[in-house]
Amino acid sequence: MAVGTATLVLDMKMSEAFDWSDDATIVREALWDHYMESNGHNTDQTVAAMKPYLSMSDSEVRTKAEALLKK
Repeated sequence: MAVGTATLVLDMKMSEAFDWSDDATIVREALWDHYMESNGHNTDQTVAAMKPYLSMSDSEVRTKAEALLKK
């Protein structure tokens, strides 16, 4: 059985990960919510969209999340 390592940025509050945010939502949850909203609440599509984040580096997660979530 493969054991993965948690990506630190995914587990941080938005306000901890990004200086532009004051949101207490965890980055992983904010991304999940973003994908659910953008695909009509299709859980299967959201799972597929979130899967790549598990193998990204923290800097990749940060860059992608900022591009998607910064308002």
